[in-house]
Order: sequence, then structure tokens, then C-alpha cells
Amino acid sequence: MCKFCDATRPTLTRAPADAGGGSTRAASAALPAGIGQAGRKTLIRGGHVLSMDPAIGNFAKGDVLIEGKKIIAIAAHIDAPDAAVIDATGHVVMPGFIDTHHHQFETALRSVLADAILVNDGRPESGANYYEWMLQKFSLHYRPEDVYISELFGSISQIDAGVTTVMDVSQIHHSPEHSDAVIQALHDAGRRAVFGYFEGWGEKAQYPSDARRIKAQHFASDDQLLSMVMGAEIYLPGYEAAWATGRELGLPLAMHIVGTFGMAPTFDALAAAGQFGPDCIFIHMTGMSEMAWQKAADAGAHVSLSVPIEMQMRHGNPPIQKCLDLGMLPSLSSDVECTMTADPFTQMRAAITLQRMMANDLALRGEDYPKLLSAVDVINMATMGGAKGLKLDHKTGSLTPGKEADIVLLDATALNVAPLNHVPGAVVTLMERSNVATVICAGQVRKWQGAVLGHDMAKLRAEIEVSRDYLLDKAGVAQDLFRA
Repeated sequence: MCKFCDATRPTLTRAPADAGGGSTRAASAALPAGIGQAGRKTLIRGGHVLSMDPAIGNFAKGDVLIEGKKIIAIAAHIDAPDAAVIDATGHVVMPGFIDTHHHQFETALRSVLADAILVNDGRPESGANYYEWMLQKFSLHYRPEDVYISELFGSISQIDAGVTTVMDVSQIHHSPEHSDAVIQALHDAGRRAVFGYFEGWGEKAQYPSDARRIKAQHFASDDQLLSMVMGAEIYLPGYEAAWATGRELGLPLAMHIVGTFGMAPTFDALAAAGQFGPDCIFIHMTGMSEMAWQKAADAGAHVSLSVPIEMQMRHGNPPIQKCLDLGMLPSLSSDVECTMTADPFTQMRAAITLQRMMANDLALRGEDYPKLLSAVDVINMATMGGAKGLKLDHKTGSLTPGKEADIVLLDATALNVAPLNHVPGAVVTLMERSNVATVICAGQVRKWQGAVLGHDMAKLRAEIEVSRDYLLDKAGVAQDLFRA
């Protein structure tokens, strides 16, 4: 029994990492033995290789050789007679997607706030808004076991969608036990994750001081799948302590920067005081001054965009063009599944269509307009942009010898893609979750030919439904599948 699950719930179990765990689709062939083991070589053979590394280039038909968790070679053809072979014929082989901002603790409450905006504007339809409902109503009732199942289920769901790295923004640290539940779930999911230590509420909350224990206990090594950032929200009283603690521990500082919350004056003051640095991750960056933007760019700060959510929930216009104009490579992120899906294809399509819509509008009015984003541009945001923003580009973000093998195989023979004519275009404009055939995280296969491995999905689904029912009941929200 998992220590975060009580005795009245279905038992949470994990199947072996090389076996299916109750997926809704069966793998069509056995997983070659030994993949990911130290000293064991794996050859991904004959795929359409999109490396996202200009020095490596792309291959209409190419091979990728892995040893253990590392990529060791990429070429048009590689002889490796002793390697396990993954036949990638008809598949795009590319780096896994990176989501730089995902509130995974909300997974049990998916689509609860599908029509919501960020804060209440006084209109009747805005009564169920994100700030009052999620942060001031639902989140207060989370137990460690609720945190665990949402974090685990959300992680597995993103593996299924080809996201091999996430920054989890878990604003749910009501106690050290809640924090440990988040970290345990991220670990059990088996993919690369950046644990975001953000705020919590209640008398047991120890944010930000518990960051020291968490780092020493869980993140003492740099040679692991999990790393850590410090939540440093400037809308919270006493945010200075979080900034100081994060920098004392050598952690990147991550924060939501949203005009709707009236953050501009504080942000301007920090900019003017020279407080920005390359350790800063600014999420959304809507409604900020020209001065603050320039200071952020000059300091080498990173911007994480959540384009669909920013448009849907009234954060402000997604500042994708501002990033590009300042020479900043933004990353893409899903934000909140209580409102919008967390798959990377939605993020990429939203980003490219928004930027091109704005540029095309200028062109149609006879005005000067910026360069139109291309498909490969937004793939770069969804891979290397995220890796650089999370300070993980030495490990992931591209298919480069020496980096760890975070790789996805996307089915280009499927009905929604064939015939394949343009690899980046197919990934961005045609593909979806169903095209994600195989997912490898640091050399370990986590999804194989359409089936997620290593988890009993029926039991996990039952557990997250129990958690959902508990949270709705404690928050006093009646379950109504068709509420307006």
C-alpha cells in the first residue's frame, strides 16, 4: 500500500517497468529486453530524425544509438549488431516535449473550471473563477494522498502525450507531508521533472523555510531525473524570504507574472533594483512595462508562455511577439487542466496560430509585420526552449550525443498524417496525442507502441475518482456533469 493512500481506497500498485499496466491499448510487439540498462545499447532504426540540434541536423531516414540512459550516436546509418533494436520505420524520432509550467495537483479536477476566467470580474458567469474556486476553495482540502494521485495521474497522462519533462508548479504545500507526496509521485511516474516548491496554506505549512530540508533530502544529487526550483511569487507578502532562500540554495526562481493580479509595480521595482537574473523563470509575463521587459531580457531571464490558458482565462494577451522582438526564446506550458488540456500539440498550435494571426492582421492592414513563426520554430520552443529555461539543456531538449535519451516516436503513418510530406509541419499542424507511439525517458521506455507501461491504470483511475469525489464534497460543490 502506498503511504499516501488510505485503507478504504483501491490499492495503488505498479507493474514492472517492462510490462504493461492495464493500458487501454495493447502493445503490438514485445519490448526488446534490457533497454535502458547500464552498458546495454539500443538502436532506434530507420526513423525520420528531427534532432533539434543544428550541429547534428536531420535525417529523412536515420538511426539513433543509445547506451544506458545516454545518446551516443546519430547518423543516417549506424552498425550496432549487439544492440536491441527499435524499428522506427514510418515514425518521427525527436526529443521529448518539455512543459515548463503545469499545476499537476489539479488533475482530479480536470475541466471543473472549463469556462472560468482567472479572477472574479463581478459578472454572474464569473462566479466560478480560478482564484476563488481553485486556490481559495478546492486546494485547501487536499490531503497528501490527494496530492499524490493527482500528481502521478497527471504525470502519466503527459507521458502518454509525449511530454518527457515537466516543471510542476504545485501550490499545495500545506505541510511537509504534502511536499513529500508531490516528490514521491514525480519519482514514481518515471520521467524527468522539476519540482516547483511553491506556497501552501494552514498552520502546518512551512514554506519557504522547508526548502532547505527538501533540497537536502530529495535533491542532493544532480545525477537524477528530478530537480528543484523555488517558487517566488511576488504577489505574496514576504516574497523576499522566498527569493533569498532560493538564491541561498542555488535554485532557479519561478513565479507567475500576471497583469490581472496587479503585479506591475512590484515587478518594476525589482527590475529597477537589478534583482533579475538568469535564474529567473517568469510565467505568463502579461501586462508588464517596457522597462521591466528590457531588464528581464538583459538579465537573461526566461519566459514560460501558456498561450491557450492566457487567452481563455484573461491573463492578458500572450506576449509571444514581445519575447521574439527581444531575442528571447520562450518555452511553452500547459498551466491548469481544470481549464485546458495539457498536451503539447495544443500548446504548439495555439502559439503558432496566435503569432501568425497577429502578424497577418498587420500585413492585411498594409503595416510592417514581424517574421511569421514556422512549425520548427514552435517545436524549438517546446523542446530546447523548455530545456534552456529549466537549466536542463545539458541533459535534454535535443537529440545530441552525450545528452540523456528523452525521445519520442510519433506515428507518421496514421490516418491523420499520412502521407508524410513535411516533418515539422506534420508534428505541429496535424498530430495529436494518438500519434505518440513510444516514449523514452532517460533511456527507459515509458510508453511502447501505444501502451503506457508500468502502471495499473484501472486502479489509478479508481483512486483519482475517489479523490475527486472527496474534494468536491469538502468544497461544497455538487457534481453536475452538465452545469453551465
